[in-house]
Amino acid sequence: MVIPGGQRIDGAMLSEVLADIRVPRLGQGRPRTRPDAVLADRAYTSGITRRMLAGRGIKAVIPQKSNEITARERRGPAGGRPPAFDAETYKDRNVVERSFNLTAQWRGLATRYDKLAITFRAAAVLHACIRWLRLLGDTA
Repeated sequence: MVIPGGQRIDGAMLSEVLADIRVPRLGQGRPRTRPDAVLADRAYTSGITRRMLAGRGIKAVIPQKSNEITARERRGPAGGRPPAFDAETYKDRNVVERSFNLTAQWRGLATRYDKLAITFRAAAVLHACIRWLRLLGDTA
């Protein structure tokens, strides 16, 4: 979990979040450190983000903003091809949105009353642990 400064945009933290990914393998071997794809909303559609993901070999499933589409079309052939977009995979992004909405149910997290990032992060981790334990309780 990476907590940015209060006024910092989320897109600036994407590389740090991707750098922290460690998914253990079931058998032997190093943990996976690269997701197959990143499903994100239009806030992450910048060329910088797309180039960073492509450089790491990660598929970007991000719709373009309407003004970017208009600007590219206005340039004609010099505008280049539109980036690939997998609409079927993008439909799975609702899982992420629902997760954020559940987290926002905790008023302290939704309104960010904590002044220190460390206490805000502690509350977010505690909330994630409680949700995880509830999910484990449903499987027994």
